Amino acid sequence: MSFLSTKKKMLLLPMAAMLGGLGLGQVAYSQQKPAASLTKYVDPYIGTGFHGHVFLGANVPFGAVQLGPTQLGPAKGKDGWDWCSGYHISDSTIIGFQHMHLSGTGIGDLGDVSIMPTTGQLKVMKGTVEDMQSGYASTFSHKQETARAGYYAVKLKRYNVDVRLTTTQRVGFHEYTFPKSEDAHIIIDLQQGIGWDRPAKTYIKQINDTTIAGYRYSIGWAKDQRIYFTAILSKPIKNFVVYDTTTSKSGNELEGERVKGVLNFQTKAGEKIYIKVGISPVSSENALANIKAELPGWNFNKAVADADASWNKELQKVQLKTADEDKKRVFYTAFYHTMIAPSIFNDHNGDYWGTDKKVHSKEGFNNLTTFSLWDTYRGANPLYTVLQPERVNDMINTMLAIYKQQGSLPVWHLMANETYCMVGYSAVPVVADAILKGYKGFDVNLAYEAMKTTAMQDIRGTNFVKKLGFIPADSTAESVSMGLEYAIDDWSLAQVARKLGKQDDYAYFSKRGQYYKNYFDPKAGFMRGRLSETAWRTPYNPFTSIHEHGDFTEGNGWQYTFLVPQDVEGLIKLLGGEAKFNQKLDSLFIAKGDMGKFASSDISGLIGQYAHGNEPSHHVTYMYAYSGQPWKTAEKVRYIMKDFYTSKPDGIIGNEDVGQMSSWYVFSSLGFYPVNPANGNYVFGSPIFDEAAIKLPGGKTMRVVAHNNSNHNIYIQRATLNGKNYTKSYITHAELVQGGELVFEMGSKPNLNWGKAPQDRPYSVKQ
Repeated sequence: MSFLSTKKKMLLLPMAAMLGGLGLGQVAYSQQKPAASLTKYVDPYIGTGFHGHVFLGANVPFGAVQLGPTQLGPAKGKDGWDWCSGYHISDSTIIGFQHMHLSGTGIGDLGDVSIMPTTGQLKVMKGTVEDMQSGYASTFSHKQETARAGYYAVKLKRYNVDVRLTTTQRVGFHEYTFPKSEDAHIIIDLQQGIGWDRPAKTYIKQINDTTIAGYRYSIGWAKDQRIYFTAILSKPIKNFVVYDTTTSKSGNELEGERVKGVLNFQTKAGEKIYIKVGISPVSSENALANIKAELPGWNFNKAVADADASWNKELQKVQLKTADEDKKRVFYTAFYHTMIAPSIFNDHNGDYWGTDKKVHSKEGFNNLTTFSLWDTYRGANPLYTVLQPERVNDMINTMLAIYKQQGSLPVWHLMANETYCMVGYSAVPVVADAILKGYKGFDVNLAYEAMKTTAMQDIRGTNFVKKLGFIPADSTAESVSMGLEYAIDDWSLAQVARKLGKQDDYAYFSKRGQYYKNYFDPKAGFMRGRLSETAWRTPYNPFTSIHEHGDFTEGNGWQYTFLVPQDVEGLIKLLGGEAKFNQKLDSLFIAKGDMGKFASSDISGLIGQYAHGNEPSHHVTYMYAYSGQPWKTAEKVRYIMKDFYTSKPDGIIGNEDVGQMSSWYVFSSLGFYPVNPANGNYVFGSPIFDEAAIKLPGGKTMRVVAHNNSNHNIYIQRATLNGKNYTKSYITHAELVQGGELVFEMGSKPNLNWGKAPQDRPYSVKQ
């Protein structure tokens, strides 16, 4: 029986996605032989098709610079949504190489400090798809394009210029190989941006015959974005001209809304010009200091090798054993995608630009940006607590700094701006998870204050939560989704209150964590919009999804009825007990219905009404473990890994969403996933690798092995942990990070008794 909706079948390409185990022994990595490089398995093109919206270009893990091509996008009058990152595999145009890009978002922004090499007659506008000759845009062929971890290369066909790019954390490194030309140009276009981005104030200045500096202030998704740069060239500039839009101006500097600088040269055939571009959120002087600190020389190939080594160091944290090379490509590319953001947002000396519009210095942590928390709190942030423990404290300290500067924890933070995008205050479960897992590199008391203050504010429907226990549907758009997210957040806060001995707060926020029940209509059998204690919004159809102005955020009643990861036991009771819960959950994966013409494009990857392409569904397949049927989880997650994650450009079934889509795959392919984002339990599913070794803090490793694993043997028959029989259908964070060996015996038929006993099921709160 196929779970996949007919509507979506044509959009998918098969991938191979199976798992079996992890392999890390107790031997410290420093004592092992050097492992083979894993960057060869990273394919940055995965997710550049369909609605993946991933960044393509050169960067290093969590780096401030994402240096890559930006395209013209679709023809006039056509939807440009799939160009949110600036690049889509269907496009064959380039308008420049920009230093900052988003990856996987549903809104386009950034695209700062665009540089384009050209020859011949000078054009200072980008041009259009319909009339490329009116501007400087060039076509290219994917056959003459290369992308790998930390490196990008392409030939600009219009100009016969070969481009190679790489980066350090805060510096973009360009190599342009020109043909013989009396009129070679390098255009620095501060007008250009991506998506919603529009320039507000820009400035450029020639410092000397090899140095250009400036800044770009812009308005977009981030309402007040500011980026400074300094560019150093390997070849003296013949002459430098500044432009206001299309009009040249006298002098060697200019401030305006759409400023551009043109660097002119004479070049010999095959002559290379190198440019090092430092960026900074604070000043051009700091941007120059970033270059001096991170990229003092001109050895491009060494910089490429260093970027590759930085990626390989991260990828080595998980080592896989499988005969299927394609699965490695999918896994390591997914792992790579989890490390594009959050991005560094401070200078080498520690300076950063705060939400309070002030420069902060010597704060003692790496300030970060691009917090897509509504997406990442579910899986990406828990993944960081396992595989990026050294960065978790930076993430939490950044959030606490934002709290001190804006009065609340971040919602969706971008370049020192609060966008308030998406519902919930989803930093709360992230901070709570770090505290509950024992992270101590931040002020826990300040963290608790920040969580509680955020939860007690009177904005975005929280005033109704405090007064009524629900958000009236006629008061606030997306009221049901918002209220359900708040319940998750409040539940997480309650657990921290309990840990810190704040019993009154624990009781209060535990009660608020149960408010999800106030959106459930027992007669309809679904979550729905509520007008009052006695009235529901009508008419109601659980299939209908009304983008932006309905009761749900990018979803419908079917999908949101299961958004209770913090209290699955309570949801089971709400739906009538285990048998009815399982029946309802089964129905989710086979229900067919029209979501309506106003449904969000984010609702993709459908299996019945389950939508894997959007985050609120990500925990749902694992809920069967709570109701004694973990074998059904195995069926569903294997299907999703095989068909919704492939090694093709359209190999991500929805927006990557800053690492969350890929984090689901990384976790699930290893055999488990954090249904509850803040209680430290990872629920077993179906591992697809024969072995996987997870590098953990303190030189420890967890080796996960799946015996008798295959595409058909998808069901866990039994398990052992460190040689002892292990009957639970989950593993705790504390057990995982101790290291050791977790062994699964796999089979082609379900073991209906494995994980069925009540004491072996995952739980929400340990009594």
